[in-house]
This record gives sequence, structure tokens and C-alpha cells, in this order.
Amino acid sequence: MVIITSRYTKPLEVIDSLLAEHRAFLAEHYRQSKFIVSGPQNPRVGGAILATVGIDEAREIMKKDPFTVHGAAEYSFIEFTPGSHDPRFACFLK
Repeated sequence: MVIITSRYTKPLEVIDSLLAEHRAFLAEHYRQSKFIVSGPQNPRVGGAILATVGIDEAREIMKKDPFTVHGAAEYSFIEFTPGSHDPRFACFLK
């Protein structure tokens, strides 16, 4: 699994103008069962995604994110191996 975090590099007006395209990008990866959850940080300086893929695939996926394509965000990646978890989360662990 990978925790993906973003930091916006453009004003929120630019981020907002790309949101529909970004959400369509996210939806495609939810359909492929590659993303589990995502959303904006609070305060709204970037976002976070929990992905089921490895770090190399996560990096490749995020290169196609509209925020990346338009230079509106930079991404960081943390790969980890789940140890303990709530039983309700077991369906996401392969």
C-alpha cells in the first residue's frame, strides 16, 4: 500500500478549475480498485490518497493526474506493509 500526499503549487483558483478532471482521474482508479480513499488536506494545501498498488505503479499513475500534467501539485509517496488493522479494513488487504 502507498500513502500519496500532494502539495498544491498553484493558487486554489487553478486547483478548482482542474477539480472535475482530477475527480474523473480518481474515479477511474477507484473503478480499477487501485485507490481506497482520497480527499483534500485540512487546511486545503494539498490532498491525500491511500492506494493498494506498489510505489512504482503509484508514481506512474500520478504522472497522469491532471494536477501533475498542469503543474498544479507535487506528490510524495510512502510505501508501507499493513500490520495491524481494524477487521472492517480486511477487504482492502490482499
